[in-house]
Amino acid sequence: MIAQKQIEKLKIVSHPDPVLRKVCAPVEVFDESLAAIARRMCVLMHRHNGVGLAGPQVGLPVRIFVWNPTGEPENDAVFINPQLTKLEGQEEGDEGCLSIEGVTVKVNRALSAEVTAQTLDGSEVTMRGEGLVARIWQHENDHLNGRLILDYMSPAEEIANRRSLKELDAKYKELQAARRKAQRRGRR
Repeated sequence: MIAQKQIEKLKIVSHPDPVLRKVCAPVEVFDESLAAIARRMCVLMHRHNGVGLAGPQVGLPVRIFVWNPTGEPENDAVFINPQLTKLEGQEEGDEGCLSIEGVTVKVNRALSAEVTAQTLDGSEVTMRGEGLVARIWQHENDHLNGRLILDYMSPAEEIANRRSLKELDAKYKELQAARRKAQRRGRR
């Protein structure tokens, strides 16, 4: 996938980075690089007090997400190429996102879900989750399909989150300008 030095530099990507809107490609190679990516994603998830983190949120448009509803490192889990089925019930709840800092949206999610995914060694696992676990799986799976909590915003939430979104846009533009400047310096 990518070199170890690049894996160590992975960080959380913020909205409106276009990678967050990409439909992710399936993971096809199950090697040490993939395991290192998953470990780095878990570190970032914990560092930012998250309960889940998907590939595009670290700039990798591939179908992987890590999750942990307790915050205890021994409960870290990795799903690769997940498929959600048997979505049952409905519950509205507030959701935030590590890639959209400062924004909270009420999202209607299934109360329970079943997921079939691959583990780091490529073997298949099927699990059933309810409540927070089912919500995490649905949120992270949305990321793999280029969907964000912003897509669920009501008009009132759009107004309430306007300032935070403008700040994220401004930060992104500054970052892009700094990258272009660094690239120009590197060519000289």
